Amino acid sequence: MSRSRGGVFPDRIIRNMIEREEIRADPPIAAEQIQPASLDLRLGEKAYRVRTSFLAGRGNTVRERLNRFCMHTVDLEHGAVLEKGCVYLVPLLERLNLPEGVNCVANAKSSSGRLDLLVRLVTDDSVEFDRIVGGYDGPIYAEICPKSFSVLARTGVSLNQIRFRSGETLVADSELKELHSTSPIVNSEPDISDGLGFSVDLFRRGDGPVGYCAKRHAGVIDLARKDHYQSLEFFTPVDAPDNKLILDPGSFYILISHEEVAIPPCFAAEMVPYLAMAGEFRVHYAGFFDPGFGYTGSGGQGSRSVLEVRCHEVPFLLEHRQTVGRLKFERMLARPEFLYGSNELKSNYQGQKLELSKHFRKPRISRSQST
Repeated sequence: MSRSRGGVFPDRIIRNMIEREEIRADPPIAAEQIQPASLDLRLGEKAYRVRTSFLAGRGNTVRERLNRFCMHTVDLEHGAVLEKGCVYLVPLLERLNLPEGVNCVANAKSSSGRLDLLVRLVTDDSVEFDRIVGGYDGPIYAEICPKSFSVLARTGVSLNQIRFRSGETLVADSELKELHSTSPIVNSEPDISDGLGFSVDLFRRGDGPVGYCAKRHAGVIDLARKDHYQSLEFFTPVDAPDNKLILDPGSFYILISHEEVAIPPCFAAEMVPYLAMAGEFRVHYAGFFDPGFGYTGSGGQGSRSVLEVRCHEVPFLLEHRQTVGRLKFERMLARPEFLYGSNELKSNYQGQKLELSKHFRKPRISRSQST
């Protein structure tokens, strides 16, 4: 398909880019890295403990910055602990040789966000995190800062993902309203203004909590383990008396949206992580929503958005149904061959309710559907 038409690249076009060596890696990229609208990126062999976060800046390489800020090197081939509160830079196994007109945006994977791992993409000549301009030819790096838990990381683990796109991709509010009328994107009257608004659910149903708060002195989480850890060793269940919750500055919370969203096959979405007008807090560290998320045709019946919330500076009061963020929708360049939640993909969070990351044991506590 011609690249003159704007849109996010689906799985088939990502595979074509790999064949043309516009994306290359050693060892080669595995089929399971290719998602409906993104590519999972893998950690390389070494992590560099740096004394500060940084961008390369125009005319500079990341390696030049490392020569100045690197404190020591960590070997990831046999696994190593990345310490809570420290900043690491990891060369990724993938490398890019982008055509002009093809740009990229990156984001942490859902499982990384739910562990409070700050993961951002860095490149040579970069003046922004998680953004790569058309024509870039060079290595890519992940900046990793574990905020709540120390983690055991290994070469080949995927903590972030990248989307490729060309042209104008954003869906205007008028188009979004029209889309909702033909293929509902939310299970209630949509709040559409500069994207789709969503609110927090703090209404307790049954014996389950309304959320979780990370413990400050928990142990190490091995990123390769799935369905392994007991949630109460790392998180404290949160209640919300009178459907209100006061966020403690510096604490990390797992909450959930009131709305159930569905992403149609020819669209993708990204959650805006921080809205100053909503309050001094961040609501998401892993903001990609793939085509098919919550969509009936791929095994979903609407899915809640898990909110990874960190409050800044001062305590802040959250109330049930309070608007906390927005989803920006983008057009796909073509429909993906496989949708999120389909049998061919390992989709961990289709139809999710209140859930921690895939590293924690099931059964997870679930919330009944809102009325």
